[in-house]
Amino acid sequence: MKVFVLVSLLASLALASVDINSANTKELSSLKGIGVKKAAAIIAYREKHCFKSVDELVNVKGISVKIMEKNRNDLAANGCKH
Repeated sequence: MKVFVLVSLLASLALASVDINSANTKELSSLKGIGVKKAAAIIAYREKHCFKSVDELVNVKGISVKIMEKNRNDLAANGCKH
């Protein structure tokens, strides 16, 4: 039973989404096509605007629809902190 719980926990961590409303530079730059510069742009954008959905990520300069779609399954836009 302990092994099953451990495997389940590890699987859920591996499948965890990156919340674009709260992720730090390191977490954001782990995404496909997102480096430190684009991660900084995402953080700067969200300081002024809350992401209500992952689709709004394309509003950030340098983030294309293609980049957003490559990462869609790994993204979340949970509650705003403002």
